[in-house]
Amino acid sequence: MAKKPGSNNKGEWAFFDVVYEDGSQRSNRRVPAELLGGLEKDEPARGYIIEQDREIAEKSGRSPLAIKSIARTGAKKK
Repeated sequence: MAKKPGSNNKGEWAFFDVVYEDGSQRSNRRVPAELLGGLEKDEPARGYIIEQDREIAEKSGRSPLAIKSIARTGAKKK
């Protein structure tokens, strides 16, 4: 059964833009917010996204792409 509009907790997910070695980009990749923060800040997101990519590649029969960079969606570049 579908959720009612507006019932999603806003702090539940963090969104990331991922750039791969071949130059392709995927936007708004979801990572549970509970993994982030602390001393490592956003670094656990890389491992979570790598695992997601591995599962997707396994289902599609392709090899996973190497990640070049990860940044929060909407974050200003330094």
